[in-house]
Amino acid sequence: MKEIFVKGMTYGWNTSRGAYRTPKAVESLEKLRETGSEWIALSFFTYQDTYSSTEIAFDYGFTMTDRDIEFAVNKAKELGIKVCLKPVVNSRDGLWRARIGFPEDATEYWDKWFRSYENFLLHYAELAEELGCEMFCVGCEMIGTESRTEQWEQVIAKVRGVYNGPIIYNANHGKEEGVGWFDKVDIIGTSAYYPVAEGPGDSEENMMKNWEKVKVKLVKLHERFNKPIVFMEIGCRSAEGCATMPWDFEHTELPYSEDEQANFYSSVMKVFWDEPWFGGFFWWDWSTKLYPLAEAKSNTYFDIYGKKAENVLKEWYRKDVQAKK
Repeated sequence: MKEIFVKGMTYGWNTSRGAYRTPKAVESLEKLRETGSEWIALSFFTYQDTYSSTEIAFDYGFTMTDRDIEFAVNKAKELGIKVCLKPVVNSRDGLWRARIGFPEDATEYWDKWFRSYENFLLHYAELAEELGCEMFCVGCEMIGTESRTEQWEQVIAKVRGVYNGPIIYNANHGKEEGVGWFDKVDIIGTSAYYPVAEGPGDSEENMMKNWEKVKVKLVKLHERFNKPIVFMEIGCRSAEGCATMPWDFEHTELPYSEDEQANFYSSVMKVFWDEPWFGGFFWWDWSTKLYPLAEAKSNTYFDIYGKKAENVLKEWYRKDVQAKK
């Protein structure tokens, strides 16, 4: 058997203080468990003011409180779901967090930012330890900071001082080779939004061919660091053309297509599931407040509730996971 295989889903992203502790959120988590998911990435964020700020502040009016997180973790455990706690820093100016950073020689600014980030991360690492979270994510798509190897290694060492479970870092698709310190984490994570379709409505077979090309690259990454690889984020909206740009959340005018989303799900499962070095999926994403089931056939977001992709997921998540000999 594989040492770790995550049959998971990201839960509760893009919600704010109090959202986990509602009856709708509890109902949503129960329905998530019905998909066969055994893990959630409990992913939430706080803000720094701009991409070049050196301070990460806790916003008491927005950011999830520790009570919120405790409630969600305990509820997940009641349902038999394991938790990867995934605190994220976003930039309030609207720029993607990958842009966070400073000129290479701006040592003073780098030092200030890493000190603030370390304080932010240690708070949640301690909480993850206290609540018995089975995994902890030390960062998400922080491309602009990844060259700072020594500082990342120091942060990870500090996290290990307070958290005893496995640690993962969430790189971004196509940028995984830029993380030279993957040897310091237990699991390599990536946001696997690879554009595997060659046009709107592309076939599952064609997507599989393109996933095979991705696999060749990820095998080399695994061999370099000898760590399992988990798709810390992966998903595709149920809209026409979205498998050509699975990361997209902005083109809301695109017409509904549950087939394209289902093909994306099925194709990657078939290509990666049995690879002994592959550690599983945290699909993006499952909302704390689900739409009425009758609206599933018009919802064009990442959610799979009531769509063909949910059936694909259920079929795969029922399977046992065997490592190939």
